[in-house]
Amino acid sequence: MTDTADQHDSGHSPWFTAIVALFVTTLIVSNIIAVKLIDVAGTILPAAIIIFPISYIVGDVLTEVYGYRTARRVIWLGFACNLLAVAVIALAGVLPAAGFWDGQPAYDRILGYAPRILGASFVAYLVGEFANAYVLARMKVATQGRWLWARTIGSTVIGQGLDSAVFMTVAFAGIIPLEGLVTAVVTQWLVKTAYEAMATPLTYAVVGFLKRREGVDADDRDIRFNPLSLAE
Repeated sequence: MTDTADQHDSGHSPWFTAIVALFVTTLIVSNIIAVKLIDVAGTILPAAIIIFPISYIVGDVLTEVYGYRTARRVIWLGFACNLLAVAVIALAGVLPAAGFWDGQPAYDRILGYAPRILGASFVAYLVGEFANAYVLARMKVATQGRWLWARTIGSTVIGQGLDSAVFMTVAFAGIIPLEGLVTAVVTQWLVKTAYEAMATPLTYAVVGFLKRREGVDADDRDIRFNPLSLAE
């Protein structure tokens, strides 16, 4: 087993490619379906709750197996792909519609992004994903690779907590009363963390499979955790 993912990353194995594709897909789909609010046992949540937590599960797998360096690159790749999707959707929205097409109001209602909401989403994504990867990588070193369940759940508690707090605060501060804002943050945080906890057996299975199949088990003892660097 090697202690670095760099050599493997340059090889782009089919499994690594599939993991990255799943990560990017969850981000883009989450952004699109988040406009719909759903009622879960009396709790109002964005529809993205059904898929967005998967990005954190995949992020855990990336960091645990391939290391923080690789996870950092994939996080930025996801950001770039999401930004491209938003830009193209916005461009399509402003292009002149065919005279017989009457779907523009529906297009704008579902796919039109308010700048504040969009900014909140992007900032929350970066803060949450990098916090998740950092905590998991540091916990792996501290626990000497033991107790994967504690790392995945612990990193999610921090990452999803920050994601929910940043998004709700940036997007809705001054619009939703403080009490309602706090309730929304805590509710989303608990639901997302519970999602991660229930997925722990699956995470164990995927991590174990990839480590055996890829021959990779990253050790992030001697790296810098600067989220802005793609080379370190």
